[in-house]
Amino acid sequence: MRRLRIDPHVHSEDSFDADDPVERILDRAASVGLDGVVVTDHDAIRESHRAADLAADYGLVGLPGVEVSTADGHLLALGIHDRPPRDEPLPSTIERVRDCGGVAVVPHPFQRARHGVRRGAIVDVAPDALEVYNAHTLTGLRNVQTRAFARRHGLPGVGGSDAHTAPLVGRAYTELRVREPTPDGVLDAIRAGRTRAVGRRTSTRQYVRKYALNATIRMASVL
Repeated sequence: MRRLRIDPHVHSEDSFDADDPVERILDRAASVGLDGVVVTDHDAIRESHRAADLAADYGLVGLPGVEVSTADGHLLALGIHDRPPRDEPLPSTIERVRDCGGVAVVPHPFQRARHGVRRGAIVDVAPDALEVYNAHTLTGLRNVQTRAFARRHGLPGVGGSDAHTAPLVGRAYTELRVREPTPDGVLDAIRAGRTRAVGRRTSTRQYVRKYALNATIRMASVL
């Protein structure tokens, strides 16, 4: 087995609330010692494909993904090539992701203000993994709760930066034990639970700045 460090939750300029190009994200991932990164933009997959295609140029494993808005909350769809329809029920979205050969990961669970999936829905569908460490958090309490929940229900846990700017890429990541350092190897390791979430929280200043930006975007959208 080989160990890889992958950040599976990163946003590029294809997300409404981020503006860094994938080249800068990939350069940052390589510079902080990651082995791979998944660009998971909000309901958009174009730049994720481009990042996956360019990853080898930076010495990284690349695979496409998307953070899709389901009717029950956000879902990371890793290793898929077509964006699932938004606003569909969580169970059918997870089924679609799996049918396409991908892995379904619930990010920032329980956090309804961030469109996190509630506990009961997670138990009902048993996703492939939970994001037990999300770096974009103010206190870290939800990470502790999610890790305990994942352990109690026998679900693999991953870590992700949820970076919306390149300097935060790799703030959290998932250490995987893979048979092959390939996209399929990464997906197989997550499914099998050969994962370890590692990370540290963003600063209070960075957290507040991000939510101030989101509030500005929401206000502009209703004017």
